[in-house]
Amino acid sequence: MKPTRRQKLLGALLIAGIILGGIFIWNVGGVLVAPANHPIGKPPAKLHAQPVEFPSTSGATLHGWLVAGRPGKGVVVLMHGVHANRLSLVARAEFLARAGFAVLLFDFQGHGESIGQTITFGHLESRDATAAVTFVRARFPGERIAVLGISLGAASALLAEPPLPVSAMILESAFPTIYQATEDRLAMRFGVLGKLATPLLTCQLKPRLGIDPDDLKPIQHAGKITVPKFFIAGTADRDTTMAESQALFAAAAGPKQLWLLDGAAHVDMHAFAGVEYERRVLDFLAQSLN
Repeated sequence: MKPTRRQKLLGALLIAGIILGGIFIWNVGGVLVAPANHPIGKPPAKLHAQPVEFPSTSGATLHGWLVAGRPGKGVVVLMHGVHANRLSLVARAEFLARAGFAVLLFDFQGHGESIGQTITFGHLESRDATAAVTFVRARFPGERIAVLGISLGAASALLAEPPLPVSAMILESAFPTIYQATEDRLAMRFGVLGKLATPLLTCQLKPRLGIDPDDLKPIQHAGKITVPKFFIAGTADRDTTMAESQALFAAAAGPKQLWLLDGAAHVDMHAFAGVEYERRVLDFLAQSLN
């Protein structure tokens, strides 16, 4: 039985819709991986930082600010979130510097002043994390080092291979897998239909970036890292749900601790919790670096 004229028209419209939808999703993927580069300028005067740059095996020269601390206090390497840069870390750097720590805040490749071709959601950024730790180890030989990573920064710290040679990690709003991170963000914006589009975005990782989605699973690395870890997450976070944060914590090797901030979404936890954030972070560092 031959299809009717109406059936042919509906079929053509369906095919056209699928093609247009595919083009739209491909373009969305392009926007998500596009570099977020722009000039940063001089460090804030009250930070008393010096501009630095150092190479990374990601292929980028990383740009940052270095704050000198009291000898023997330790060093904290700050790692920002996706589409952000070192400016988002200034408030944290200030309270850590007041406590006597040396602090490095830098731009991941593809962010701020660190030029890169694409954002890779932890693949190349994990190499930047290694480069940053290597840089401060050379600058401050003998000092104990901690990293404080936020979202992408936390995932990059966990994904580093081999594990970062540090004494402690503070991990804020870290996603367990890139698939869950994508699904959460699509569901938050488009509901159930958004979830259905998740494979259409994650399948772009290979042709666009040469990355297998299975390579972006921080939860699989957390069990191999045996230094003290302090996980911080929000109970109202929809970008990385509380259940996902709890699953990541459960998978992590000890010693570890988890702080769930009541009512916090995927926000700046320092700005959200203020003095309590500073107290808990400094207590953890005192226990882990002394």
